[in-house]
Amino acid sequence: MMPRVGPRATVAIVVCIAALAGCGGSGSHENVPGGANSGDVQVIKRWADELRAGDVQAATDRFTLPTVVANGTAPLQLTARREILAFNESLPCGARLVRAQPSGRFTVATFVLTERPGPGQCGAGVGQTAQTAFEIKDDKIAEWRRVAEQPPATAPESTAPII
Repeated sequence: MMPRVGPRATVAIVVCIAALAGCGGSGSHENVPGGANSGDVQVIKRWADELRAGDVQAATDRFTLPTVVANGTAPLQLTARREILAFNESLPCGARLVRAQPSGRFTVATFVLTERPGPGQCGAGVGQTAQTAFEIKDDKIAEWRRVAEQPPATAPESTAPII
């Protein structure tokens, strides 16, 4: 026979279950502002964390086959894992995800650049920001496109006299 639980105990149990459910799967991932899909943000964050840690193979495994990349070039379709590995190795900087916002089928991620183990040096890029548009399909990166950062919009200054 199950013991009876009073209304206060029932509320306490529901609150505990809700609190535990809210933690599901998020682990130690920090909240990233910008309003993008949380699943897409996690894929992007994990890719950036792996690359920043020097685990280029794990970062490579986050991409679909084929995948499209554009890093200041025309879009290139990569059809082999070794091509994606070479692409990731070519990125001289690590990156820390600080913002992710939706834009059509893409998630535009803003990163603060860091040094990382492996080939290349970020040098003067450390501390600068960079933006990349990602298309995520089935928890994998299907497109990676560098985005030219836009300066913040400012109101034009008027030279008209104040009346």
